[in-house]
Amino acid sequence: MQTIQDHLGRTLTLPHLPSRIISLVPAITETMYHLGLEDKIVGRTRFCIHPKDKVKQATNIGGTKEIKLDRIHELKPDLIIAEKEENTKEIVETLEQHFPVFVFEVKKIADVYRMITDVGRLTERESESAKLVESIQREFLNLPKMNGKRAAYVIWKKPYMVVGKETYIQSLLEEMGFINPFTTMEGRYPVVTEEDFRKVELDYILLATEPYPFREKHLGEFQAMLPDVLPVIVDGEMFWYGSKMIKSARYFEELLHKI
Repeated sequence: MQTIQDHLGRTLTLPHLPSRIISLVPAITETMYHLGLEDKIVGRTRFCIHPKDKVKQATNIGGTKEIKLDRIHELKPDLIIAEKEENTKEIVETLEQHFPVFVFEVKKIADVYRMITDVGRLTERESESAKLVESIQREFLNLPKMNGKRAAYVIWKKPYMVVGKETYIQSLLEEMGFINPFTTMEGRYPVVTEEDFRKVELDYILLATEPYPFREKHLGEFQAMLPDVLPVIVDGEMFWYGSKMIKSARYFEELLHKI
């Protein structure tokens, strides 16, 4: 039997080592596969798409914000993984009436290391999780710094939405030496206007390929709107946390040298 506190301070008691796990968090799903837990993952969301060659073996139980409760009951999980931002309070409250639900909270890089460590504790993969944390930390040591260049990270259009304070992506921007002027606005993902973009004197505007699918064709509209700012398409998946960060660090290094 294992008694453990999740990241919200909730106490869970697991009668035995989990062997039927459902993950409602794409980045954590990918991390669990990296830790060698493919035989224990029985369910995942439709947004859990990595690693592509393995996730298909786990049942699709819906989205991160709307779940198929009947499918979850059929899978009889002995542990469900959730995350405070990724999943709703209502989902957690519904599921915890029937199953142990461990809720993570990832708002900065340090929280990722805690998440990986706790996944290792929950599944007796402590050695593997420690190695993963060390690998990510080693890769991140090599990141070049942008030395105070001002950048916005745009995640949506109509309306424009950007990354703000207390988010993992903002933590990444800080790690790379960017200043994000939108951290002074209310909310973690503020809605902004063209005038807001103009006022903050940006050097770069980073257009993410997800959740909104910004592509090369969108560069022109931002160049017209902000002629003195360099718009850059960035791979949104590289800004996921977890095991992806090993690959992301190399992507960031190439990206920053390029711009």
